[in-house]
Amino acid sequence: MTNRHAQDIDPIRLEVMKNAFDAIADEMALMLMRAAYSPIVRDSMDYSTAICDANGQTLAQGVTTPMHLGSFYDAMQYLITTFENDIHPGDTFIANDPYAAAGQHLPDIYIIEPIFHDDVLVGWTTTLAHHADVGGIVPGSNAMGAVEIYQEGLRLPFLKLVERGKPNEAIWSIIRLNVRIPEMVEGDLRAQMAASHAGRRSFLDLVERYGIDDVLACAEELHNYAERLGRAEIRDLPKGTYRFTDHLDGLGETPETITIQLAVTIHEETISVDFEGTSPQVAGGLNTPLPFTKASVYTALRSIMQSEIPNCHGFERVVEVTAPKGTLVNSVHPAPCGARGITGYRTIDAMFGALAQAVPDRVTADGMGGSTIPTFSGVHEGKAFVFSETAMGTWGATSAHDGQVGVPHMGANQANVPIEMIEANYPLRIRQYGIAPDTGGAGKFRGGNAFIREYEYIGETDGLFSLRSDKRKHLPHGLFGGENGTAPVNLLITEQGEQELPVMVTNPHVIRKGDVFRHISPSGGGFGPAEERDPSLIEADMEAGLITSDAR
Repeated sequence: MTNRHAQDIDPIRLEVMKNAFDAIADEMALMLMRAAYSPIVRDSMDYSTAICDANGQTLAQGVTTPMHLGSFYDAMQYLITTFENDIHPGDTFIANDPYAAAGQHLPDIYIIEPIFHDDVLVGWTTTLAHHADVGGIVPGSNAMGAVEIYQEGLRLPFLKLVERGKPNEAIWSIIRLNVRIPEMVEGDLRAQMAASHAGRRSFLDLVERYGIDDVLACAEELHNYAERLGRAEIRDLPKGTYRFTDHLDGLGETPETITIQLAVTIHEETISVDFEGTSPQVAGGLNTPLPFTKASVYTALRSIMQSEIPNCHGFERVVEVTAPKGTLVNSVHPAPCGARGITGYRTIDAMFGALAQAVPDRVTADGMGGSTIPTFSGVHEGKAFVFSETAMGTWGATSAHDGQVGVPHMGANQANVPIEMIEANYPLRIRQYGIAPDTGGAGKFRGGNAFIREYEYIGETDGLFSLRSDKRKHLPHGLFGGENGTAPVNLLITEQGEQELPVMVTNPHVIRKGDVFRHISPSGGGFGPAEERDPSLIEADMEAGLITSDAR
């Protein structure tokens, strides 16, 4: 539509347009949060928004989940190919399947809307939200014990949820019938649709203000600009291949260690990441489709870049990610993917382990390894309920300061659900929530302390409880002489006593009124030898209650 060249684009106009794209994506994110029904979306903020150009290349992504970065492009290629000559104004598309739509896992549902100007497709608004339930053998659809994707819930290829402005009521009926909490799922889907509509209107407002040729020329140049910045950053990095091996503790009562192995090669202007040596895909929900693995790699690499690279597809052009098919990080059908998030977090951790060898001052020691996800379900006040949250908040130390506490993992800009929201809406009471002393890995700079969160089930009828966590056997590692962080504690406390739960529960536990789940998260690893720590910092730690007189 436009023949303008890069040299014709005013750099100030490009910066204005970049910020406009970012503002649209952020507006979508805020609208989705405000309109959402479920705590996993509204309070934990487990969702993402983006606007894309006509080719499905991300122009800007909203403020929420970085691990979704880059995943939109692969899904968009599926959509554009599937509906090549059947995309019209008023259409809205839906999908979630990792193998039929380049999705991530079944709870993550895409809602995507095309943007037309004068009957020409000029862009897309995209939203991706983690839904509280999509069916399957485990409430919450985070089934670590599933051995194939058919057990994980409702699978959707790309379909038209709305066609030329007319809703497809058959799809809505199928969704309602297959999920445990249809009002909440439908409410979140409609929140996604509202966000997509808002993004489309704002994009067209931008076109009205600047003209379609100017907007599309700037969009094209934004990709080129991000690519140039990425190449310039890589030129300044030390060249070579940096390897690292990380682990997941494994599934169930008798876990077998799962390996993530990667090699990061820094070339003159590009970076390649190869996952040769990673464990084969497993008979459990930890498997990761390649688009999600790529998104995790992009997240780690962007974090070490020092310039303000636009959050668009152009940066991805300088990164190549390869992984053998049928492995944990490039799963093939019918491998289950319900708990794939923990594998994405560990991919970022492994990237940091490799990058620490190249740029030690730009990475942290190992943290808690992503979110712990407790899931409670049952019947409350005559209606089915499912509650889960992405509980997280502990980082490893850096070369310049102690590990952060109360800050989410880099892969997901998410939040712990406020206590008041939990207790007001679910048969749960939070008995304890705070920082656990004597838990951060010692070092010149200490790893962040663990947090403790304790849930009491107060429902009148029995419910079910499931759990995803990690890093009990393979502790959060320190760097350059820093000590490891501490392991998580997962206790189910009943009238019969205390039961230590596996880090990844494959068979949900029955919970009864008065039962308590106590979680102490993993803590962060230290950075540098402990004997080099400033004594004044130790004194300050003791005054703050982070350590006691019996610990360093």
